[in-house]
Amino acid sequence: MQILRGLHSPDNQPVALTIGNFDGVHLGHQALLGQLQRAASERKLETAAIVFEPHPREFFTPHQAPARLTNLREKLERFSAQGLNRVYVCRFDEKLARTSATDFIDALYQKLKAKYVLIGDDFRFGNARGGDFALMEKMGAQQEVTVQSMNSVLQDGVRVSSTAVRMVLSEGNLRLAQRYLGRHYSISGHVEHGEKLGRKIGYPTANIQLKHNVPALSGIFVVRVSIESGEMIEGVASLGVRPTVASNGKPVLEVYLFDFEQEIYGKHLHVDFLHKLRDEMKFDGLENLTKQIALDVEQAKEWFIKNGN
Repeated sequence: MQILRGLHSPDNQPVALTIGNFDGVHLGHQALLGQLQRAASERKLETAAIVFEPHPREFFTPHQAPARLTNLREKLERFSAQGLNRVYVCRFDEKLARTSATDFIDALYQKLKAKYVLIGDDFRFGNARGGDFALMEKMGAQQEVTVQSMNSVLQDGVRVSSTAVRMVLSEGNLRLAQRYLGRHYSISGHVEHGEKLGRKIGYPTANIQLKHNVPALSGIFVVRVSIESGEMIEGVASLGVRPTVASNGKPVLEVYLFDFEQEIYGKHLHVDFLHKLRDEMKFDGLENLTKQIALDVEQAKEWFIKNGN
């Protein structure tokens, strides 16, 4: 899969194109990408997607932007698994925000050689969100470009969306999040050095770098972790601000891996969240915190015995 920065094409290869933020790459996104693949195959076109980095709401209202479900790397990995041929990563900045809807459409047709465009039924674009499906379809007809919209995907009567996934994650409902995503919710990142407090109290943890400051969920979780080597390890994860030992309010993802003693600093880990054990709590001292961690580990191991996955 080619990854290209900005709206430019390295060749004149015509493409079937879709556009969006694709946060989470949930079932609705997957259905859209599947339809794109089918349309591209019928027309003998390459498949391509445009994504924006950062998310437009992070640009306009950084302190009110929603929690990210996927960082850019995770999103690109999902695209690759879906079989996309190329992805255009567009930096969302002041220049792009000021681009008119008609200029944006012209770039799709002239620079990217889009011959087929598929967008969500609620997609808006261009300066002041002035562009919509009707405008893209009208301009597409003038350029002999087929433009189609994708209807919403429903799960138990609920429209599957990034907002819906965030809501159920914030409630700790990992089972419903899995249904909306078509997989376990996960976070991936590199292991970095922390304060090594876990090692001191008998529960050494892997501190995983968070790309964004607002996670979609918090608490103590049963997890399964994939290491770069492909090894799968069961464990317990704490995702939150660690109220017992920290006061800076910065979220941290710490994972205690069962029966695991390898040094993995710098390694890239993929953490699947399987079940929520409890919310974060502030304990009166490290002794009480350590006792609770022991209970969390015991409960997580029991969960694996009962559930197996």
